[in-house]
Amino acid sequence: MTSRIDDSKKSGAYKSAFITVLGRPNVGKSSLVNKICGEKIAITSNKPQTTRHKIRGVLHRSDAQLVFVDTPGIHKPQTKLGERLNTKAVSTLSEIDIVCFVVDATSPIGPGDKFIAEKLGPETIVLVNKCDKAKKTQIAERLIEASIFNFSEYFPVSAKSGEGLPVLIEHLFGLTQESPMFYPAEQVTDMSDRDYVAELVREQLLRIMQKEIPHSIATRVTEWEWPRIRIEILVERESQKGIVIGHKGENLKRVGTEVRKQLSDGAYIELQVNVDKNWQKRPDEIERLGY
Repeated sequence: MTSRIDDSKKSGAYKSAFITVLGRPNVGKSSLVNKICGEKIAITSNKPQTTRHKIRGVLHRSDAQLVFVDTPGIHKPQTKLGERLNTKAVSTLSEIDIVCFVVDATSPIGPGDKFIAEKLGPETIVLVNKCDKAKKTQIAERLIEASIFNFSEYFPVSAKSGEGLPVLIEHLFGLTQESPMFYPAEQVTDMSDRDYVAELVREQLLRIMQKEIPHSIATRVTEWEWPRIRIEILVERESQKGIVIGHKGENLKRVGTEVRKQLSDGAYIELQVNVDKNWQKRPDEIERLGY
């Protein structure tokens, strides 16, 4: 019997697939989606819980598209926000066609990886990321460790160098099914400009803030009258406000400068820091902030 994929090839029908990218925090999920799509779709940092939204990035070919759903890292939650992020990540499993489970080549498969793997089906594809940083023996160890999950395919890859991604992409396009074009050819993400700029601000703050403060930060655009953009930065305690602002506003100046570099010429960024006490623990505020 001829498969559905073979039929679509014969008829020239358009094909697509939705692919969720899951894993524990800091395994490089967002970096992989950015590299595959060829553009910065999601912010990245070395801090856990950098990704807080389900963000779609689209890779186009003339006859097909891959829609990648970048998800928050699944972790042991300490707050209502953490619980919400885990729920968001797991909820994608009922909405997609293909699951890519990302593990870190530089560290052993641990309880967090196993916790996620237990939620996934046998058709899951394992991506062993950060192969540019890992020794060959480490990569082999990760592949052997991950084999206990009995998933369908295993790909050593690197979001930084692109190693292994062409083979992975060809494999994923081979799994697409006949379907409508969900996103036009010029669209590479479903994130709005407002949300993207707010995330760029949070990304820069994550890079300069230390310890617990990154988790306490939320950002949102409150005014958009191009080229002027006002972004509110929320923290949970008054003591955090001064740290985020920095001596004589140096942190905000640094953040504004770096964000403007990533926007069209002429953009004017205005940053305002406010205190919203314990917002991470309040479901109503989490909802209001779009998480």
